[in-house]
Amino acid sequence: VIQVSPHVPAGGGRVEVPRSVTAVLGQDVVLPCRYRAQEQEQVVQVTWLKRGPGAVPAEVAVLNAQHGEHVQEPFAGRVLRHGRGDLRDGAIVLRN
Repeated sequence: VIQVSPHVPAGGGRVEVPRSVTAVLGQDVVLPCRYRAQEQEQVVQVTWLKRGPGAVPAEVAVLNAQHGEHVQEPFAGRVLRHGRGDLRDGAIVLRN
């Protein structure tokens, strides 16, 4: 089970994520993340972090509207963007 903790700047729209996502060992899983923007808001970047008990959060992937996507080396080939286009859908896929 993967716990999801959204962070949104004050005064912004709303992030919609499930409280948890169940993954099956050896299969791909989608981590959904949808942003309900307020008027005139644009999503320019989505950053995914991995948090462990007592550990400093590790950056997994950055999805950027201008620069594309970047996955950190330990996760390369295992993390992909799920959607295309607008970053209001910032879902990723964890492979295998």
